[in-house]
Amino acid sequence: MKIPQMPTYTDEDEKMAWEMARDMDVIDAVFACNKKYLHWEEIKYRKLPADPKHIWFLMKVFRARNTRSVGFGPWKFRFALDDECWKKLHLLDTSAGGSLASMIDAVGQDKERYIVNSLMEEAIASSQIEGAATTRVAAKQMLQERKKPRNRDELMILNNYLTMKEVAGLRGEPLSPELVRRLHAMITRGTLEDPAYEGAFRENDDIRVVDSSGAVLHVPPPHEEIEGLVDELCAFANGEEEEFIHPVVKGIVLHFLMGYIHPFNDGNGRCARTLFYWYVLKQDYWLFEYMAISRAIRESRGQYKRAYLYTETDENDLTYFIRYNLDVIEKTIEEVRAYIKEQQEKQIEALHLIEHAGDLNLRQVEILKMLMRRPERPMTIKEVMEVFGVAYGTARSDLLRLAGAGYVEKRTMGKEFVFLYGGSGGAPPSRP
Repeated sequence: MKIPQMPTYTDEDEKMAWEMARDMDVIDAVFACNKKYLHWEEIKYRKLPADPKHIWFLMKVFRARNTRSVGFGPWKFRFALDDECWKKLHLLDTSAGGSLASMIDAVGQDKERYIVNSLMEEAIASSQIEGAATTRVAAKQMLQERKKPRNRDELMILNNYLTMKEVAGLRGEPLSPELVRRLHAMITRGTLEDPAYEGAFRENDDIRVVDSSGAVLHVPPPHEEIEGLVDELCAFANGEEEEFIHPVVKGIVLHFLMGYIHPFNDGNGRCARTLFYWYVLKQDYWLFEYMAISRAIRESRGQYKRAYLYTETDENDLTYFIRYNLDVIEKTIEEVRAYIKEQQEKQIEALHLIEHAGDLNLRQVEILKMLMRRPERPMTIKEVMEVFGVAYGTARSDLLRLAGAGYVEKRTMGKEFVFLYGGSGGAPPSRP
C-alpha cells in the first residue's frame, strides 16, 4: 500500500478549473465523485469529462462548504457528514430504541449470553487484525472452556476479551491518561517484547506504522508530545463542544486520534478500538455490547488502512475514516439483527424440547443443544460458567441434571469432570 501523492496546482491550473466549472458535465462529475467521497487516489485515472486535477480542485471547493473543523494539538482535522452518513446514524439510533431493542428484550435471560458471545467475537477479531495467528474456532473454544493460553497470540485474545468485559464497568469514569494506560496494560499484559512497555507511553521515536512490505505509512508525533496530546484527547472525550457532534461520530474520531498519536510501543490499534467501545457505551449506546465491530473491520482490513491513509494525506479529512466506520457499524447492526432472529428461532425449538424432555429448564436445553452440535467434543463446568454467565454450582447442577436424565455421559479427564453428548437417555425428541 503506497502513500498517495496529492496533486499540486499552479495559478494556471486553478484558473482552468474555474473555467471548467461552467461545464455542467464537469459539475455533474464533481457531485457524483463527492457523493461517494472519493479520494484523489480513486479518481486520478478515471475517465472524466475534464482533467482529474481540475475535477479534484472543484471537489475540494464544494467539500469545504460543508466541513466542520476539530482542533487537536497543532493540527486541524475536519469532516463533513452528508445525508448518507446521517441515514446510517439514524439507523443506529432507531435500532437501539426501536425494533432491534424489542427483539433483544424478547430473548429475556439469554441477553447476557449474547453479550458474552459478542465480546468473544470482538476480542478474537481485534487481535487478528493486529496479527494474532489463530483460528476463530480454536480461540473461541479457549475462551469458552477457560483454557490457559498456549502462546502469545491466544494471550492477546484472552487479554482483549477480559478488557472488553471490564470496559462496560468503566463507562461511568471520565477519560484520563491513567485510564488510557490502564486499558493498554490490560490489553497487552504478557504479550510485549518488554513488560515495562505495558501501560507506559513510548519514550522514543522509533515507532513507525508500516505496511506488509515495510513501507512507512505513518510517522507518529514525537514522544515528547505524547502526554500533552493524550491530555487533550481526554479533554475532547470528556468535554462538550459548542457545536453538536453525534456521539458515535465522536467515538470514531477518538478511535482515529488514538491511532494517530500512537502513544504506545505496541497495542495502539487494540487500544483505539477499545476506547471507541468505552466511549459509545458511556454515551448509553448499549447496543454496542451486542456488536462485534472488529469482525467487520477484519474482513475489510485494506479499506480500514486506506481510511487512515486517505484521512492523513487529504489534509486530515476525517470524513474517509468516519464513513468507513459507519459502513462497518451498519453491517454489524444487520449481523446482530440476523443473529438474534436465529437465536429466537432456536429458543422456540428449545421450548419445544422442554415440553418433551421432562423438567429441564431453558438453559439446560441450550447446553444440551450445544453438545448435540458437537458430539465429539466434551463440555466442562467452566465452559458453562463462561458461556452462560452462571456460578460454578449452577453450571455443575445443570450438567449433572443432564447426566442424570441420560442425555449426556459424565467422564473424568485429568482432575475434572467432562460431559459428552450421547448418554443412555438417547436423543431428545425431534420437532414434528
